[in-house]
Amino acid sequence: MVEWSDFERSTILDIFANMDYDVVGPKALARCLVVYPWTQRYFGNFGNLYNAAAIMGNPMVANHGKVVLHGLDRAVKNMDNIKATYAELSVLHSEKLHVDPDNFRLLADCLSIVVAAQMGTAFTADVQAAFQKFLAVVVSSLGRQYH
Repeated sequence: MVEWSDFERSTILDIFANMDYDVVGPKALARCLVVYPWTQRYFGNFGNLYNAAAIMGNPMVANHGKVVLHGLDRAVKNMDNIKATYAELSVLHSEKLHVDPDNFRLLADCLSIVVAAQMGTAFTADVQAAFQKFLAVVVSSLGRQYH
């Protein structure tokens, strides 16, 4: 079980309360697909992913980015039991979709960059530390089935 300080808990809640899911989710997933092109192999049915412009303008990428971001709501609402919250999703990604678990970390890194850009100077080192801790717990929970 992860211990959350009051600052960490309130910071995570604040980030997600003020986040524009329709902007951040698509930007984070698109960035991941552009920066780490090998992650595209899981999205073969998304159509044109041939270059950065195509990825950034792909409505299926944008929609899935929103889905992923809204999926993080489950972790925000269950911060004291994220591993159990994502147990079924971990099995799905491991056994059915066969997603490389390192991709969760890559997407989390891209999400941090997008959130930092959106928050600007409010994304202090302390805020980043809390956000990175949260994402690390989510990534670990999603990859749990692989261990």
